[in-house]
Order: sequence, then C-alpha cells, then structure tokens
Amino acid sequence: MTENNIQGGEFLIRNQDPREVYIPEDISDEQGMFRSMTMDFLSKKVRPLREKIDKQRENPDLIPQLMIEAGKLGMLSASLPEEYGGMAVDFNTETLLSEDLGTSQSFSVAVAAHTGIGTLPFLYYGTEEQKRKYLPGLGDGSLKAAYCLTEPNSGSDALSAKTKAVLEGDNWVLNGGKMWITNGGFADIFTVFAQVDGDKFTAFIVERDTPGLKVGQEEVKLGIKGSSTCQVFLENVKIPKDNLLGEIGKGHKIAFNVLNIGRFKLCAMVMGACKQSIDISVKYANERHQFGVPISSFGAIQQKIADMAIYTYATESATYRVSGLIQDKISFLVSDGMAKPQSKLIAAEEYSVECALLKVLGSESLDFVIDEAVQIFGGTGYSEEYPVASMYRDARINRIFEGTNEINRMLAVGQILKKAMKGKIDLMGPAMKIQDELMEIPDFECEQDEVLYQEKKSVVQAKKAILMLAGAAAKKYMLELENKQEILMNLADMLIQVFTAESTVLRTGKLVNKSGVESYEREINMTKCYVNEAMEKTYLSGKHLLAELAEDDMLVMMHMGLKRFTKYPILNTISLKKNIASVLIEKNTFY
Repeated sequence: MTENNIQGGEFLIRNQDPREVYIPEDISDEQGMFRSMTMDFLSKKVRPLREKIDKQRENPDLIPQLMIEAGKLGMLSASLPEEYGGMAVDFNTETLLSEDLGTSQSFSVAVAAHTGIGTLPFLYYGTEEQKRKYLPGLGDGSLKAAYCLTEPNSGSDALSAKTKAVLEGDNWVLNGGKMWITNGGFADIFTVFAQVDGDKFTAFIVERDTPGLKVGQEEVKLGIKGSSTCQVFLENVKIPKDNLLGEIGKGHKIAFNVLNIGRFKLCAMVMGACKQSIDISVKYANERHQFGVPISSFGAIQQKIADMAIYTYATESATYRVSGLIQDKISFLVSDGMAKPQSKLIAAEEYSVECALLKVLGSESLDFVIDEAVQIFGGTGYSEEYPVASMYRDARINRIFEGTNEINRMLAVGQILKKAMKGKIDLMGPAMKIQDELMEIPDFECEQDEVLYQEKKSVVQAKKAILMLAGAAAKKYMLELENKQEILMNLADMLIQVFTAESTVLRTGKLVNKSGVESYEREINMTKCYVNEAMEKTYLSGKHLLAELAEDDMLVMMHMGLKRFTKYPILNTISLKKNIASVLIEKNTFY
C-alpha cells in the first residue's frame, strides 16, 4: 500500500484518475453480507417501531433496549479493535454501515452519538486502563455514552465553555452545565469538557451515578423526537484524578478531531435517508392515481424523482470517494507501523476539508430530497400517518449537528488557505497561471467524442474559477480574509459544487471504463445533469463575489474569465431527467 497522492484539500489543484477512486460499486461480498444483516435488523426491529420510538417520553427504555440488540450483532463495535471486543472492520465498511443506519431516523441519532462522539474519545485518547474498562461495554451496548460539549453560551464557540474543573488532592471537582446532550437521558458515561485554571480546555470521564451529576428533563424538539436530549448539571461533581481524558489543556484536540469523523459519517447517514426517501416516493407515485393514471406518469413528478436521484447519486459519489481516500491513508499509516486507531484519527484530520464539505453537501441534499418527497405525497405527506412527515422534521437537525453548515463552510475554506500558507498545498503557482490565462485568447477547441469529456473539462475549468476568486480575495484582504464570512461562504459553495461534480464524473467514468457506455446510460445522464447545474451554481456564487473583490476593468476581465471557466453546453435536461425517472419508476425503487 502506497500513500494516496491526493492530500486533503488538494483536489482543487490536482486531478484524480477514475481507477484510483473508491465507489459504491466496489463493495465486496463480505461487506454486502454485513449490509444485509444491518438492514434486516433495522427493517424488522427498528423501523416498525417508528411511532413508538418517536413517543420517547412514553417509551424511554425502547432505544436503549434496541441498542443492546444492535450491540449483540456487532453494530456498535464494528470499528473497535478486536482486543476490546470489536470487529475491526475497515473504514469503507464503516461508511456502508453509517449509510444503512441513516434509514432509521431517531435510532440512528442515538447509535451515531454513542459509537462516534460517545465512544471515539476513549478509543483515541484514553489510557490503556480506560480503554479496557469502558470500550468492551460500549461495544456490546451494556454501557451507553454521551458527549457533553455544548453550553448555553458556547455553541459554535466551544472553547469559551464556562464549566470548571479544579484539582483537589486526588480528585477533580467539576461545576457547570451542559445542554443538548444526545443520549443524556440514559447514558452511563459522559465525556465532559471543562476549563482547568480558567483557560485550559480539558476532557474528563464522568460516570452517571457520580454524586452531584444531575440530568434534566427530556427536551421537546422539532424533530428526532425519539432521541434522548437533555441538559446535564454538574454541582461539585468529584471524580478520581485518573478520570482525566487525554492531556490538560488539550481538550480541543479531542473535541475537533472526533468531529471530523462525525461530519463524514453524518453525510453517509443522510445519504441513506435520501435513498429511503426516493424509495418511498417512487412507490407512492406508482400507487397514487389521479385523473385515471398513476401520478408517476406526470412530467412534473418525473422531474422531481429525477432531481432527487441526481442529488443522491452525486452525494453518494462524493461520500465514497472520501471514504476511499481516508481508507487509503489509514492503510498506508498502518503499513508504516502506526496503530490503526491513531492512523484513523490522522487520516480523518488529513481530509478534514472534505469532511466539512460533505457535511454541508449531505445535510442540504437530504433537505432537498425529503422536501420533494413531501411534495410528491401532497396532502398525505403532511399527515403523521405517513413516514415522510417525521422524516421531514428529522432532517432539519442535520444542518446544525456536528457544527452548523455555516461554520463548516468557513472551516473548509479556512483550512485550505492555512494549508497553502504552510506550504502543504501549492495554491500560489496555479493561481498565478490563471492570472496569465485571463489575458490570453480563449481556447476554441473542438468537442471530443470521449464519453464525459465535456464534464471532465468543465470540472477542471471550474477549479480555475475558484483559484481566481480565492486569489483575488486573499490579495485584497490578506490576513483579514478569515473574518470575511460572506466571502468564505461563497467560496465554500463553489468548492462543494466542484468537488461533488468531479466525484460524480470520476465514479461514472470508472463504471464506464469497466463495463462500457451501454450499461450505464442512467449514470451518465445523472452525471451530465449534475455537472450542468454545478456549473450554473458555481458561476452564480462567483458572480456574487466579483462585485466585492474587483471593480472597473479588472471586474470586467474577471467576469469574462468566470464565464469562460464555468461554461457548459446547453443541455436538454428535461429529456435526460425523463429518462432517469423512467428507470426508477419501472424498478419501483432507487436502487
């Protein structure tokens, strides 16, 4: 195994070969068996109880009981090392499991919080004694975990937390309060973040039965009503000195590094929810008759089904591409002698830019897809008798979870710029070439016959648009750029569109190279439609930036460059989407 030659954020200046990219179609038979087991459990044990799960206050023990059953199947210990009772599956299998779990609404929230932010701090930062004490129970479900970071006055600004920890003899004494704690109502173990000496942000392990720890009432929420969400109060909570997790003053590493994986897996989970939304919508459209025919025969419904499929296919392509990058990095580091848990942590940190972009992409794709699902259902979609109503409510939290989408947009751009400043990514060289290219006569080369040639070219050109505008922003604002949120947000939107478009082109290209054009007509059409829209959105975000970054002749020249770099031929999307929808309608499913 050799280290992947695309570093985190480097997609902006380097192109991958389709043969290097991991795609969903690469899933092995063994992974397929794991998927079947997971989906069988969810379809038989979890989804039939959706209404009972959503009445969480009446059935508070239901999700904890289901988690124990999931633990017996290995769903909670899949990523844990074997020495702690885990299955030690690879990262791509974890992605697959996360996607499948995303079809279970509130149950998925509880499991994701438990296996992610609940368990990973112990795996990555715990002492050997702490790992052996807690990980086996967390893996089999006999112990449940929660993560206490957010406070009333510190949400996105997590490091401004006011909870205090004071060392008194051989014990730490904690005082403060946390809010929005997922699994708080039933968790046995809490990872609590507090300030030591006023400014040393640090993590601690607090067990539920510790005197002074009190859990508030369950929150009444807009969505994910079946998940447990409570406040946690700490009043003179005394814990052993050895319950320090990691190092004093290094709690930010735990908080932020664990969130990288959480952001990635959130995208994988919402992708599963997207597919489920399409399945339900297509079946309903085929069954629902109006004017004597199924509504799936109406062009307006077909366009909606096609758009839902296109967004989901593109999101899936980007998700599995990043999964493959992270897995390659893990494999390289392990082959170089590093322990697997540590290598996973470093790999996720390496691709933190992509994880942040995926979090935004996935959560906003699901919002679009489930909104269209409700529209296809019409009035019945607004009724709690049908699952799309609760799915619609549940989807909204994903744009807030794991850092708001606004924070993740700014984080992604900021991290790319920091990598460039540290010399890890060479943005200056390509950006200077683009400045020269703006003065040159445009290229009027003839179109090529190669399948997806135009789409490949469009992605490469769109990267130039981003570099041109990022360079102009950096030149104008220099170190103040990190405070220009509107500019960072628009640059992030361009990054999301281009990265996703490229991922979709790479996936379809790999499929076509393997089995030919005839076998993948639907995938080719979805790719063309997505790239077409991505170029339009990239141009629009760039146009918003131009007026702020340039004026007079420079504005005119850069606008001409932006139009050139985001140009895409006129595409008959109405016809292509009708073709895409016809396949789903005929098969009565997304798959």
